[in-house]
Amino acid sequence: DAEGKTGDGVGILTQIPHRFFVKVCKKENISIGNDREYAVGNFFFPVNELRRAQAKKMFEVIVEKEGLRFLGWRDVPTDPKVLGQKAKDSMPYICQAFIERPLDCEKDIDFERRLYVIRRVFEQSNDKTYVVSLSCRTIVYKGMFLVGQLRAFYPDLQQEDFISAIAMVHSRFSTNTTPSWERAHPNRLLVHNGEINTIKGNVDKMLAREETMHTDVFSSEDMTKVLPVISSSGSDSAMLDNTLEFLMMSGMELPLAAMVLIPEPWGHNDTISQEVRDFYQYYATMMEPWDGPASILFSDGDIMGAVLDRNGLRPSRYYITDDDYLILSSEVGVLDIDPAHIVSKDRLQPGKMLLVDTIQGRVIEDEELKESYASRQPYGEWLDSNLI
Repeated sequence: DAEGKTGDGVGILTQIPHRFFVKVCKKENISIGNDREYAVGNFFFPVNELRRAQAKKMFEVIVEKEGLRFLGWRDVPTDPKVLGQKAKDSMPYICQAFIERPLDCEKDIDFERRLYVIRRVFEQSNDKTYVVSLSCRTIVYKGMFLVGQLRAFYPDLQQEDFISAIAMVHSRFSTNTTPSWERAHPNRLLVHNGEINTIKGNVDKMLAREETMHTDVFSSEDMTKVLPVISSSGSDSAMLDNTLEFLMMSGMELPLAAMVLIPEPWGHNDTISQEVRDFYQYYATMMEPWDGPASILFSDGDIMGAVLDRNGLRPSRYYITDDDYLILSSEVGVLDIDPAHIVSKDRLQPGKMLLVDTIQGRVIEDEELKESYASRQPYGEWLDSNLI
């Protein structure tokens, strides 16, 4: 803002730091169990005490109605003194919720789907509260800050046992929508540098598909609870995040969903194989590209990926070091790194994807990733026999 003390928004997405939460939950008498046996939700609640109490109670009721056990609330420590006046005036009351993982959820994604349904039901029954994140794998801290204020505002981020293998950080420069606490990035899966120029058509077409969408992983009752897919109050980035999240929760792997939404130019591209071209053509019959100058980073807490728009109109450069760090950013020089430790430096190419799997502990290159997905189904045969 003109005063120079309030930013458009800054945030960070990390893995849930289990050791840190064991320590702080002990003080609150909340028993969370082992790593990934619980979920953490970050909430922006109304400052009004009555409204806040009503929203909290409603969330607890929805959790129990969906068959999960609510463990407790924690007030997130904050330091409002570091904020500019505009950010202070609009500051929400920030709380964390803890939910126990049910025994019948063997995989993380099964638990994540249950949490997704809970969040969508809560969002549609309470419009005064914003759910920043609700997951058993990731957590988001964000707000209407300047870059230096993020860590100063949240003492949690200053703790030595707040440990994560993944950190996705974003400083927002608001182009399409007014800045607010809610619109700061990261969203629940992604950060986005750029604009989606086709957003109106993308959103309208997603809405038009809702009557015919089907997935085996949601019952018809749960499907009605999570619709509409896209929240109309969000920015273009938030709408892209809504769609990416819906595709992942509906059974698509996250990198595949990102490829479908932001495809590389495949129609007249002689550098890709026929299998990859068939793959893109198949998905193009169902989903139009979300197009515009955009660099997008996404993470579900296990994998971390980056994809660049088909025209390469946003910069994305990365280093890999000899001590197993991968650092990707809009510009070189964001972090001081001794050149002696850099084993590889490159930039993300137009339409290409870079993926790190923290479980396997390796970087997966664009070609390997796309050939892998393209060879999983006989897309060419399907097109030959079904495309009219």
